Amino acid sequence: MNRLRARLRILPATATKDASRLVATRALRGLADGAVSVVLASYLARLGFSALEVGALVTATLLGSAVLTLTLGLLAHRMERRRLLLAACGLMVATGVAFASKYKETDQVTLCFFGEAAVNQGAFHESLNMAQLWKLPCVYVCENNMYGMGTSLERAMSFSDVAQKACAYEIASEFVDGMDVLAMRQATERAVKRAREESLPTLLEARTYRYMGHSMSDPGNYRTRAEIEKYQERDPIKTFANKLKQQNALTDADIAGLEKEIKEEVEHAARFADESPLPDPSELYTNVYASPLN
Repeated sequence: MNRLRARLRILPATATKDASRLVATRALRGLADGAVSVVLASYLARLGFSALEVGALVTATLLGSAVLTLTLGLLAHRMERRRLLLAACGLMVATGVAFASKYKETDQVTLCFFGEAAVNQGAFHESLNMAQLWKLPCVYVCENNMYGMGTSLERAMSFSDVAQKACAYEIASEFVDGMDVLAMRQATERAVKRAREESLPTLLEARTYRYMGHSMSDPGNYRTRAEIEKYQERDPIKTFANKLKQQNALTDADIAGLEKEIKEEVEHAARFADESPLPDPSELYTNVYASPLN
């Protein structure tokens, strides 16, 4: 990871928030086949993709649509019953994907992640209004980490209970502890069940936290070290691992083995990236124009 940080000027800081993403996407995948997940590239590992494949897609996203097209082709064999993949998503895109699923009369469900800062934007309200009006099978997951980039929630939002904002559109909503693995999974299962069986949207507010700045350029001086340490005590990986150990489902040796395996996988992905050649410059125009350029 340090090697990756040295090469990327901006690296998303997703620590802790991964708990809500991981469990939500696993719940979506586990309930039924044919589910659609609208996810950012950094979430793909939670859907069963390796660090190598995630890294390839992140690189493709950074380099442009042509490389992204090639990467999606390489990853297509891994999609199986997931059907659709978006390298990045927004509220309105997710709403459109959910509309497509309903139009095609599939049982697919769209899962959309966004931060609490997006709630202040018009796209949030337009999307929820349209989703309820057209009865779309979409689950909107607000990852409320209480800081939109460097601005605290209290300074930017007049009413900070995100889940209750759904009442303006008569959408089912639920507040869930995003640091609790099991609570997050159960809430997502209820929302996916509603979407699949009743074709109705849901807004989930997952209260979570991030330990680092919004990106590598964010020193995080707007909060205290004591506040960060308070939330680190509730780290979802730590607390869930302790719960599994108490139930004799995992041992310390098991956890150490998993950590070693993950570190080796990430290192392998970094080496693969270092050793891989850049795409041919001509690929910049692939799938950009309807007709090939002469």
